[in-house]
Amino acid sequence: MYRQKLWTMRQYTGFGSGRETNKRFKYLISHGETGLSTAFDLPTQLGLDSDHPRAAGEVGRVGVAISSLDDMRQLFDSIHLDKVSTSMTINATAPILLSLYVAVAQEQGVSQRVLRGTTQNDILKEYIARNTYIYPPEASLRLAVDLIEYCAEKMPMWHPISISGYHIRESGANAIQELAFSFANALEYVRAALERGLRIDHFAPHLSFFYACRNDFLEEIAKLRAARKIWAWLMKERFNARNPESCKLRFHTQTSGETLTAQQPDNNVTRVAIQALAAILGGTQSLHTNSKDEAISLPTEDSVRVALRTQQIIAYESGVTRTADPLAGSYYVENLTRSLERNVLELLERVESLGGARKAIESGFVHREIQESAYRFQKSVDEGRTIIVGVNRFIDGAGPEPRIQRLDPKIEKTQIRQLRNFKASRNRTRVNNALGSLTRSARAEKNFVPSILRAVQVGCTVGEVSYALREAYGEYRVRIEV
Repeated sequence: MYRQKLWTMRQYTGFGSGRETNKRFKYLISHGETGLSTAFDLPTQLGLDSDHPRAAGEVGRVGVAISSLDDMRQLFDSIHLDKVSTSMTINATAPILLSLYVAVAQEQGVSQRVLRGTTQNDILKEYIARNTYIYPPEASLRLAVDLIEYCAEKMPMWHPISISGYHIRESGANAIQELAFSFANALEYVRAALERGLRIDHFAPHLSFFYACRNDFLEEIAKLRAARKIWAWLMKERFNARNPESCKLRFHTQTSGETLTAQQPDNNVTRVAIQALAAILGGTQSLHTNSKDEAISLPTEDSVRVALRTQQIIAYESGVTRTADPLAGSYYVENLTRSLERNVLELLERVESLGGARKAIESGFVHREIQESAYRFQKSVDEGRTIIVGVNRFIDGAGPEPRIQRLDPKIEKTQIRQLRNFKASRNRTRVNNALGSLTRSARAEKNFVPSILRAVQVGCTVGEVSYALREAYGEYRVRIEV
């Protein structure tokens, strides 16, 4: 059954500082919302503190800058973490950011066992699509599974990973590739967790997924229906899951930012509405609706409000939430669902024959498949076989200049000043000892999320912890063959 989520991730990202985002969180809570979601800026995602030279000009540009325990305190100041569910868009540094969150909860007197939320933590798709990885794939996979194991033992209400087809789709994949490659990544995580000694029914109920929804209305509905069938089959047949909860596909859907156009941006309101309705009819459990100006800049408050109202109109005025699967029994939808299911499993088997997701990524197979798909689509647009309204058909005059959201450069300066003050106030001996211990723990076999938690509790920053792990694992660089 579709469950309405009256928040969108971009509503409260891009403010640069935890303090500014905290204001939005409090506004949402005061209006009855308990689901909070935040993306972190690129320096945070790449394990760089806000005062690092490589972070210059990027602080807070696409999310909240979090470098220290003090930043996380500001982000959730006066917000009781046992009362909210928090979703974090974070991958390579996911264990660090979750440790900061746990540390703030403990300062509030809240046990980590009652914390609710999700860390994205899907590092394999970073090598496919987003490229915000830090360490080599093998080490990154270990980090991701460490977090899965830690949450299974210590945080039973937390979803430690959100396996993402969204970013794969946005990089040019078609619907079949989105499902096949995200499921291939999921199988890699599941196998790694089983090799760690975890039982399938102990951690599988806490796995979650994240999908895109594009403009082909009926295909997107069928895709999400097929995804649920495939995951249930994989859990039962491949891993012998006994708990029905292990077989349920828990997924969030976001309308497709890549389909939104800078030309005639008002058209994007219609695109988002169609995509959102498809996601709901496909059975999504939560939803993010993009803003109409995403092809131009970070969204303005006005465009965010329209995106939010789109969800609310569908939820409260359309009547589609009265039944779990309104299109069940439709000949076309059922046939399309079966066709997608068959094609996804066929491509998934090709990946498995190459040795699984990690080897398929390292061999270049996944990238080649997506590149070919993206090329075919763009060629179709260029030749006019695929029509994009306002881009290659129905082109009007320039129209009014859209209002662009611009961030105040003072945000970055304030963030850097606060971080430097925080660093200066710490016990340097305790910090150095914690970082040294962390590097040693990283080279050992045991789960070292507890070591990360101890490090951030004594004041180690995201950048310092990431550098300690770089010392242990090295930093991954893609080899470019000429």
